[in-house]
Amino acid sequence: MCGGVEVAGRYSATGKPIRIYFPNPKAALPVLQVDGSVEWITWGRRKEQPGHLPATGWARDDSITTGKWARYHPQPVQIVAERFMEKDEAKQSHWFDLAEGQTIEALLLQQGEERRVYVVTTAPPIDARDTHDRWPRISALH
Repeated sequence: MCGGVEVAGRYSATGKPIRIYFPNPKAALPVLQVDGSVEWITWGRRKEQPGHLPATGWARDDSITTGKWARYHPQPVQIVAERFMEKDEAKQSHWFDLAEGQTIEALLLQQGEERRVYVVTTAPPIDARDTHDRWPRISALH
C-alpha cells in the first residue's frame, strides 16, 4: 500500500536521500510542479489529526473511478521518488525501485487552507501479490 518512499538527495534539504513513512504525522511528499520544481505537501491525514479531508494516505483507483473522491475536486499529481516500500503479511518491509522517469501517481486535495496528497493505489503486479494487495500506481514522468 506504499507505506514509505525514498526521495533522491536533490529534492531534500540536506542533499542526501531521505525516507518518508506515512505513520509520521509530519510526513510530506515531493509533488512535481509544472515548471519541474517540487513542492512538499503533507501526505494524507491520520485519524488523530485535525482537518476535514479523508483520514487516510491512499486513494484506491476503483474508488476514484466510481466518483468517491469527486466531492473533494482532486487534482492528479506526480510524486518524485526513487523507491517505495510495502510490508508483507509478516510486517517485513520490502523496497521496490522505480525506473528512471517513473513517478508515483497521487491526488492533491485542498479544502480552505488544508492541502494534502494521497497516493493512488491499484492491484499489485502478479509477482508481488504475496507482498501486499494494494500497490502504488506508477506512471511515466509527464
